[in-house]
Amino acid sequence: MIARIWTIATNTVREAIRSKLLYVLLGFAILVILSGIVAGSLSYVESARILQDVGLAAIRLSGVAIAIFVGVSLIHAEVDRRTVYTILAKPISRAEFLLGKFFGLVMTTWLQVTVLVVFFAMVSLLTGAPITLTHGAAILLICVELTLMVAIATFFSAFTTPMLASFFSVGVWVVGCLTRNLRDLGAVSDVESVRLTTVWLHRVLPDLASFNLSIEAAHGLPISAFDVWLPLVYGVGYAAIVLLGAMAIFERRDFR
Repeated sequence: MIARIWTIATNTVREAIRSKLLYVLLGFAILVILSGIVAGSLSYVESARILQDVGLAAIRLSGVAIAIFVGVSLIHAEVDRRTVYTILAKPISRAEFLLGKFFGLVMTTWLQVTVLVVFFAMVSLLTGAPITLTHGAAILLICVELTLMVAIATFFSAFTTPMLASFFSVGVWVVGCLTRNLRDLGAVSDVESVRLTTVWLHRVLPDLASFNLSIEAAHGLPISAFDVWLPLVYGVGYAAIVLLGAMAIFERRDFR
């Protein structure tokens, strides 16, 4: 089983790295990181913080874009080319096929993050901006967030078109970044239905703000182990639940 999933995953990586969109997003992120040098030079005091704020945001946003816009097309491409029939005719289950696609895209996004982190570290060191363990924790949680977004993109692509899957995935990401703020705003509302709605949105949708330690890293603020391990466990658990739902739907999908 692991060998079959690994085979699908490695083929998915090879397929993903041939995507022109991947290199466009990678190049755009590099340009944004370089623009942080220009933005930082406008400030005499906060130049290092501005550079790292911009750099970490570029790594995160480009990774999310790759997870969504490359991820939602992987399964559809197999169905559209009819190659899914050939793959599933072999001794491989639909769940293994889906997991292989998932892990392949996760490896692709992590590879992209690795390239950008190396470039970000080089730029930071050349400009005198410090690199600390907090930066490592921030990058780790970015990888966890991207893994979760790949799971969400895989879930939607298991039963709908790439356009709708992209729309739904982007919507979940945007709302997921705001669920904590919506919950806090709802808590001060006088309307009970508003309070309950915001509480349940925060509980059901992913709390993506918990994965963002960019401010702490850029500003050298202290973090605890709890700030890292809790989001890590939460992200892995949430991704596992989403993948189980995706496999259940994909098992029942009719490709005809």
